[in-house]
Amino acid sequence: MHTRCRIWHPTVFEILSASTDFLSYAAAGCRDRRRKGEPTTRSTALGSKTADWLVENGPKELELLFRAIVYHPSAPILLTDDKGYSRDASSGVGRILGIPRAKIVGHRIDEFALPDSKPQVSEIFAALDGQGELEGSLGLLGSNGAPKHVAYTAKANVLPVRHLLVLHEKAEDNAEADVADAAVDAPPPWVKDFALFLLDTTGMIAAWYAGAERIYGFPAGAVIGEHVSSLYPQEPAMRGEVEQKLTRAVTEGHLASEGWHVKSDGTRFWANVITMALRQDDGTLHGFASIVRDFSGRHEQDEKLRRRRAKTRLSPLQSTIAGVVSGEFDQIPEANDTFLALVGYSRDDLQSGLLHWPGLTPPEFAPLDELAHEEGLRFGACTPYEKELLSKDGRRIPVLVATAVLKLSPFRWISFVQDLRERDRRESVEEVETSPKEDFGEIVGTSAALRRVQSQVEVVAPTDANVLILGETGTGKELVARAIHRISPRRNLPFITLNCAAIPTGLLESELFGYERGAFTGALSQKIGRFEMAHRGTLFLDEVGDIPLDLQPKLLRALQEKSFERLGGTKTIPIDVRLVAATNRNLTQMMGDKLFRSDLYYRLRVFPIATPPLRDHPEDIPTLARHFTVKYAKKMGRTIDKIPSETMNLLISYQWPGNVRELENFIERSVILTSGPSLRAPLVELQLDQAPFAGNVTLEQVEREHIIRIFRECGGVVTTTATRLGLHRTTLNAIMRKLGISRKDL
Repeated sequence: MHTRCRIWHPTVFEILSASTDFLSYAAAGCRDRRRKGEPTTRSTALGSKTADWLVENGPKELELLFRAIVYHPSAPILLTDDKGYSRDASSGVGRILGIPRAKIVGHRIDEFALPDSKPQVSEIFAALDGQGELEGSLGLLGSNGAPKHVAYTAKANVLPVRHLLVLHEKAEDNAEADVADAAVDAPPPWVKDFALFLLDTTGMIAAWYAGAERIYGFPAGAVIGEHVSSLYPQEPAMRGEVEQKLTRAVTEGHLASEGWHVKSDGTRFWANVITMALRQDDGTLHGFASIVRDFSGRHEQDEKLRRRRAKTRLSPLQSTIAGVVSGEFDQIPEANDTFLALVGYSRDDLQSGLLHWPGLTPPEFAPLDELAHEEGLRFGACTPYEKELLSKDGRRIPVLVATAVLKLSPFRWISFVQDLRERDRRESVEEVETSPKEDFGEIVGTSAALRRVQSQVEVVAPTDANVLILGETGTGKELVARAIHRISPRRNLPFITLNCAAIPTGLLESELFGYERGAFTGALSQKIGRFEMAHRGTLFLDEVGDIPLDLQPKLLRALQEKSFERLGGTKTIPIDVRLVAATNRNLTQMMGDKLFRSDLYYRLRVFPIATPPLRDHPEDIPTLARHFTVKYAKKMGRTIDKIPSETMNLLISYQWPGNVRELENFIERSVILTSGPSLRAPLVELQLDQAPFAGNVTLEQVEREHIIRIFRECGGVVTTTATRLGLHRTTLNAIMRKLGISRKDL
């Protein structure tokens, strides 16, 4: 794919650099509240430095996050300032005005108004300051000069000096048409207001803006300084669950979730929550930015759309990649030649900025695109889905699309596109399939979470793109890597694996690249490295986060140049290798800690796939339990045809911190203990893990049992266990000696 430097919309940069009114308003507001004795930001043990950072930078970070959400919807949404300038606009506004978003952002709203409506625009923003909410109608000019009559809903100060303007077209011919249009085309409730607020590093609400007051009904004084779990229905474990989500947001950069929240009057609503960790460049955490939308009506609609999409989604008869395209908001600055040929545009068209994702999409596919955007915000990537693209000459091209989010703030994405025209030509004689076509071997399960992973594998496997598999230990990352190789064009060529955590640091370079005879003491003959062994095939690097920092530049160069030199050699060896990497470590945090190179991270993370922890898809546990029971019963020559219901119930309710690997080991142990036709599982182990320790157990015993359990879950690998425990490898070895833990205990 041709690459170019990142293209940022200049108007957006001008807006950010000119936003002194935004920050000064926020700072002045906080000074006013301090003078009045009202709470602004919470600064206890965290210190005023963190609170001041939130005051100064929090609103700006919230606005960047807000733009990632607002730009995509087909509903016309405008984010404006006090002077009526558009700070951002959704693709729906471009549809109403008939012009791209780029020509709307940074311009005054009255530039698009009919002459007799221009004074009305100024009146809207003057009135908003006092009333907070307004509704009415405006006359706007379309791209061809034709008048557009729109209704609007305005909400003040979703952020300081940032107002929300939601539009929808209405007919003006007669009153009946107007009423009918309003009923059919009115924007959905979830776009009409947004709750934006800031949290400190402990989860306490530090700033609470007007949209949050309107949605929840709580004034700022009632919630600032309270823990964010107070917004949830009162359940005993809710605070702990919320703090776990904040911890995940710190680890993953951001976290999206949905669930019930409670308003001031006690009523509940289904909330879509996106929380982003706020860090400085040095990695220091200063708090969180959160945006909440009321999805009470939408979440059922999304589930119906997902079910309908699952029924209609067809796997291509022959997996061939058509194109790779990446973008920033709705712009497309980068695309490979096959994508350009698919849609009929030239590279000159691309470089001149003619390509916008909404402009390539027929209107009837906007809901699917919007659902994919929401899945990307929530899961990092969407389930592959079918849609059509509009070519430059107006033809419709059926495609299968999978999109991954590269960066949340500012928003960047990448899409992989498959051409389905050949399949459509033959579909009359082919059987419709509603599940992934390929054989995924030992990836057992039918949950939506696993189907999403399988669908992503099907999309990326036919390409040569690098894949980064992320997930906790024991979630089957190597099985996913093998599935990618098995259904790729390289399936009959080598699949070479290397566990970077299992090789001593000093030997890892020679394992990867090999060495020449005499390269060092003991190098008595030439050695072929894993890269060379995987030539024309696939190289799987497991635990890639354990690669030493000083070796990372050489790995990056091999990936970029597609060549390398053996240790002690001078000859450059060309390679054709498809790289798949996996890790259970937080590479984003490691980049902040200067332990992992950012350029290598982005080279590996062309297409990320997240393997879900077993606790997130417990519906697969019965299938997995039966699969492993049959597997090990056959291996041991036993006949087991029943898993008691009490055993299955406990298997489903257990959290499985070691994920599928822990479940498999438990079932294998159970089969060993079973002598009859009914599985005899040592359920007391699971019950003890879930129950609190008795009062007569010492802290040393608890520590010892915990380390042994984590060791078993990590397959006895010291480095992986140390990472899980948050310890250095040498520290863990010292603790093991102190507690008397040896290999026989594992």
